[in-house]
Amino acid sequence: MRRTITIEPVTRIEGHAKITLQLDDAGAVADARFHVTEFRGFEKFCIGRSFQEMPGITARICGICPVSHTLASAKAGDAILGVRIPPAAKLLRRLMNWAQIVQSHALSFFHLSGPDLLLGMESDPATRNIFGLMESHTDLARDGIRLRQFGQELIRLLGDRSVHPAWAIPGGVREPLSSSGRDTIARDLPEALLIATRALELGNKVLERHGREAAAYGNFDSMFLGMVGENGALEHYDGNLRLIDSSGKNVEECDPARFLPLIGEGEEVWTYLKFPYYKPAGYEQDRGMYRVGPLARLNVADFASTPLADRELRRFRQWGKGGRPVLQSFLYHQARLIEILHALESIQQALENPVLGEEHVRSHASVNHEEGIGVTEAPRGTLFHHYKVDENGLLTHVNLIIATGQNNRAMNRTVLQSAQAELRGQEITEGLLNRIEHGIRAYDPCLSCSTHATGSMPLDVELLDSQGRLLQHVQR
Repeated sequence: MRRTITIEPVTRIEGHAKITLQLDDAGAVADARFHVTEFRGFEKFCIGRSFQEMPGITARICGICPVSHTLASAKAGDAILGVRIPPAAKLLRRLMNWAQIVQSHALSFFHLSGPDLLLGMESDPATRNIFGLMESHTDLARDGIRLRQFGQELIRLLGDRSVHPAWAIPGGVREPLSSSGRDTIARDLPEALLIATRALELGNKVLERHGREAAAYGNFDSMFLGMVGENGALEHYDGNLRLIDSSGKNVEECDPARFLPLIGEGEEVWTYLKFPYYKPAGYEQDRGMYRVGPLARLNVADFASTPLADRELRRFRQWGKGGRPVLQSFLYHQARLIEILHALESIQQALENPVLGEEHVRSHASVNHEEGIGVTEAPRGTLFHHYKVDENGLLTHVNLIIATGQNNRAMNRTVLQSAQAELRGQEITEGLLNRIEHGIRAYDPCLSCSTHATGSMPLDVELLDSQGRLLQHVQR
C-alpha cells in the first residue's frame, strides 16, 4: 500500500514550499519532491517597461538579496548601452555585493540553520528558533546580529537604504561612497572580522558533531557552476563562468554573456520552480544537474585570493576525497562562513584602493544593442538576467535564471537522500521532520521576497494510504 507524507510548510527558508515523501509497500521512501507553491511572474509584468527601470524593479524580487538582482540588472543594462562603466563604479558595485554576501550568509548560518546546528535537530520546535538560540547562546546570537548589521549598514551607506537600494544603474552607480561612510566601514570592520573568525571555528566544531548529517545530506556526484576571477580566483561580481564535473575536471569556461547555449530550463507539473540544467548533457535522468552557490564557488575556484580565506579554503578542501570537489551539501554551511571571511577581507582591500575615492561613477549612452545579459554571483549562486529591448529601450523579452532554481534538482535529490537515511519504520517523529527540512535549509533557498514568521510555524503532516484515507496526522 503506497502512502504519502506531506511536510507543509517548510520552515526557516525564504518563501513558501512543501515536501512530499512517497512510501512504497514496505514503508521505505521511494520518491521525494520539493514543491514551490507560489508564483511571482516578474518576467511577464516587466515587458514594456524601460530597461533603465529594471534595477529598481527587480530588486523587489527579494528583500534578503535585492543587491544581486539590481547588480545583475544593471550589468544587463550596461550591455544594452554598450558601455564600460568607470573603475570606481565597478569597485563600488563589488563593495555592495560583498556587503550582501556578509549579511545574507550571516542570516542563513546564525538565524535560519543555527537553531538546528547548535540546539540539535531533534530539539523542541518551540525553542528551536532564533529566540531559543538567544536564550542558550546569547553571545553567538548577538554575533549573528552584529555581522548582519555590518553588511546592511554598508549597503545603506552606499545606496541610501539597506533594502531595495535604487543605486546601481545602467552605466554605473548613482553616487560614490562618502568619506564619512568610508570611515564608518573602516571603524566597524575589525569587529566583523573577529566575529567571522569565531564563526568559522564554531562551524568546524559543528561539522565534527554532525558527521552523520554531513555524510548523508546531499552527498552525490554532480557538476558545479560558478564565476571565477583572474587566474581562477574566487569571484562574486565579474569574471568567467566555470563548470566542473564531480571529479574536478573543467567542463566549460566562458564569458557569462555566452551562457545561452549552455543552460536550459526544464519544468515539472508539480512545482512552479524551474529546473535549469546543462544543455549538452541533457535534462533526463539528472544528467545535466549542477549545483551553484557557496559550495560550488569554492569548488570551481583555484584559490580564494585573500590570506585568511585561502587558509580556510585549504582546510575546507580536506572534505573532498582524493582531491575531488567537496560533494556534501551539508558543507554549504561552512562554505558560507568562508565566503563571509573572504568578503570582509576584500572590503578591507577595497577601502585601501585609491580608485574608491574617484568621483566619476557613471557612463552615459543611448541604446546601442537590443540585447543585454547581466550575470553576477548572488549569495545563493549564479544569477542570470537576460533582456531584449526595442529601439526605444522598452523590454520585449525578460528571462531570469535564479540561483535557487539551479539548485532545484539537487534539493530534490537531497530531500530523498535525507528521508531515506532518517525514516525508520512508519513513525513520523519531530527529528525526522526537521532533518528532512534541514536538507533544504542547507541550500538556503530564496523562493520569493515574501515574509515568514520566526519562532514556531504551523506544520501539518498527514500520512495517507493509496486511496487517500488518513492513517496518521501530526500537527505542531
